[in-house]
Amino acid sequence: MTGTGLGMGATGSGVDWSGLIRRVRLATGLVLFAYVATHLLNHAVGLISLEALEAVRRVFVWVWRLPPLTLALYGALWIHVGLAFVALYRRRSLRMPPWEAAQLLLGLSIPPLLFIHVLGTRVAYAFYGLEDLYTYVLLVQWVFSPAYALQQVAVLLIAWLHACIGLHFWLRLRPWYPRTLPYLYGAALLVPVLALVGFGVAGRTVLIMSSDPAWMRRVAQAIRFPPASAAEQIERIDTALKVVFFGLLGGTLAARVVRDWLGRGKGATLTYPDGRTVSLQPGMTALEASRSAGIPHASVCGGRGRCSTCRVRLGRGAEALAPPTEEEQKVLDRVGAPPKVRLACQIRPIKDLEVAPLLPPSASPKEALRRPNYVAGAEKEIAIMFADLRGFTQLSEHKLPFDVVFLLNRYFAEMGRAIEEAGGRVDKFIGDGIMALFGIDSSPEAGARTALAAAKRMGESLAALNRALSADLGEPLRIGLGIHLGPAIVGEMGYAKAVTVTAIGDAVNTASRLETLTKEFQAELVVSEAVERAAGVDLTRFVRHEIEVRGRTGTLPVRIVPRLAELP
Repeated sequence: MTGTGLGMGATGSGVDWSGLIRRVRLATGLVLFAYVATHLLNHAVGLISLEALEAVRRVFVWVWRLPPLTLALYGALWIHVGLAFVALYRRRSLRMPPWEAAQLLLGLSIPPLLFIHVLGTRVAYAFYGLEDLYTYVLLVQWVFSPAYALQQVAVLLIAWLHACIGLHFWLRLRPWYPRTLPYLYGAALLVPVLALVGFGVAGRTVLIMSSDPAWMRRVAQAIRFPPASAAEQIERIDTALKVVFFGLLGGTLAARVVRDWLGRGKGATLTYPDGRTVSLQPGMTALEASRSAGIPHASVCGGRGRCSTCRVRLGRGAEALAPPTEEEQKVLDRVGAPPKVRLACQIRPIKDLEVAPLLPPSASPKEALRRPNYVAGAEKEIAIMFADLRGFTQLSEHKLPFDVVFLLNRYFAEMGRAIEEAGGRVDKFIGDGIMALFGIDSSPEAGARTALAAAKRMGESLAALNRALSADLGEPLRIGLGIHLGPAIVGEMGYAKAVTVTAIGDAVNTASRLETLTKEFQAELVVSEAVERAAGVDLTRFVRHEIEVRGRTGTLPVRIVPRLAELP
């Protein structure tokens, strides 16, 4: 059973309690998952025979009743439950994503359903000398008290689903996880299905055999049923444990109410870019403040400080925050976060603070992976290409919409493939135009070379496309390209789902201007000498011009390339 993961932060002793609690909760959860998984697989052996079920049970019991594993199992159970109560109390808001609410409710339902099973097997074995064979469990649940069968099935499925949700939201941040997800999803479905079928087959076998008095005498002798007084005592202990559990749960919720009432009006104020303000209770994180006020805020990991998608840019009041813990700093370093960027789930403002969420509420797990530093915004010297189809507007006037879309998609596919194979990045498609960037992940020299290589590939691809579509085109498609190299501001820009890495600045405007000049010079490419020099390519055989670019002082030397096929 996992809690919320909203941490406790660091103390003056330098201990990162938030990170420590997350690691302990994860470790205990993995121990419990291992037990549930092997238990379900043991159930599945019932598909073979009752004898096979008992043989595998002997191995299962021998392993988990080794003193170190017994200590690890029951220690993990109580620590996991205890941390869930701690996390529930420390939550400042019970608003949470549906998956997180489901995991919390499923986890809290496990202990009261599980008590009687543990008491009737492990405790009865240890204190009353009962031999808790699988046959004993099946007799109890299929013959003596069928209601327990439904309860046992429910608790196993709830525990499995609770664990799978937790594992999914832990592993989804790993780069390899999307590739293996179909297989893991199949296993997550197959294991409980096989366990239920095996449990049903074995239970039906016991139900039939229980009608044989001789078989029942042999089984009773092997099981060594405790006296009726022991069964009554176990039921009393089960009731007492449930009273304690629900008492602790009710006490935790009551303590939350008292704490919130005492802290009312004593917290700081959080201000968002649109002017909205939220009053914080003492100890509340910025993410909890967003949730409590119903303000959408990205958080792929549910506020556990692992994904970085809740990160915010800090404004006025940032100086009053405690510095990042070691765990938070690792996450910020992983995504290349610049100064004044923090995780909203880890900061607990004590004075008024301005914050600006950096990712849309719909952010996906890929936003949590290691990312280049320039994604947050950087100035880089890159090569920029603009490409445009010549005369396509007139061509499309005489075609059906379906044909226009078909032609453009074929064109975009060929040009995009040529750009990416050369090492460039397609920035965007603008009508029938294309903007591409080169050298973002490398050097200006490499960017210039890959831009010229892409231009040549695009010319070859366009020629092949014209041959393939000759029957559909009245005249061949023609293209005009402009390429320039210069400093540009590169970063992830946009809104909601329309967010992409792009570039802005004078170099971008200049490249666009060079593309329009291809019409004036009746050429397929106009490329600045800055690209020629950086690429180390000899273009002196092409005509050189000094052009004026609006917004720039002085002139810009360029080369005019009539046909892309003539590029070296």
